[in-house]
Amino acid sequence: MLGLLFIIGTAGSGKSLFTAAFAEWLKMSKQDVAIVNLDPGVLKIPYSPDVDIRNYVDVGMVMEKYGLGPNGALILAADLIADKIDAITQEVESMDADIVLVDTPGQMELFAFRASGPYIFNELTKDPKALVYLFDAVFSLNPFNYVSNMFLSAAIYNRFFAPQVHLLSKIDLIQEEKVEQIIDWSSSVEALETSIENTLEGTKRLFSRNMMQAICQLGFQFKLMPVSSKTNEGLLDFNTCLERLLVGGNKYTY
Repeated sequence: MLGLLFIIGTAGSGKSLFTAAFAEWLKMSKQDVAIVNLDPGVLKIPYSPDVDIRNYVDVGMVMEKYGLGPNGALILAADLIADKIDAITQEVESMDADIVLVDTPGQMELFAFRASGPYIFNELTKDPKALVYLFDAVFSLNPFNYVSNMFLSAAIYNRFFAPQVHLLSKIDLIQEEKVEQIIDWSSSVEALETSIENTLEGTKRLFSRNMMQAICQLGFQFKLMPVSSKTNEGLLDFNTCLERLLVGGNKYTY
């Protein structure tokens, strides 16, 4: 196996749709890919997982056994998954895929901000791993929300300290000039600062400017690659990035 990609992002950022679309794109490109569903509470997903965490941890049974509501059961389920990591690893390795896409829970905090998340990330096989963080294009339309996404992405890096790729997802839902503006923000601090000064006021302007400056001072870079799970736009560029990241520019298979 050449690597695992953990798809992560805020609720509604398109993680599952992106996982499905990229998996199909890889298959059409004659790549050997497997999908892991790591969300124990999802009811419907747009792909057929090769490894499904719901076979190990059932949220309904957790609710009944421990007398919990849906939210409490999801939190406990996230921790229970860690106890199954050896069995899950064995199943993943048995797939013998070149690349594994791991679709993380819809509620990002269940994976990213519980102690079990980094443990699962580190222990799910010993193969190379990377995080793919989705910036929701619709959410990121204004600089205040964009800076909030920068902060969340930096927090994710602080939790995992692993290679992290940043994608602007769902670009088919916004105008092309808006996509270009967000991409410009991601590559130019000056462009983002100008938008903050011109469009925000009061506390929002102060918060966004100070947060942006603090993140930049830490050396974080958020160069975004625009992608669409509906049109497959950007998937070739993303795949090229992965080839450089995981296998030094070589193809996954020959």
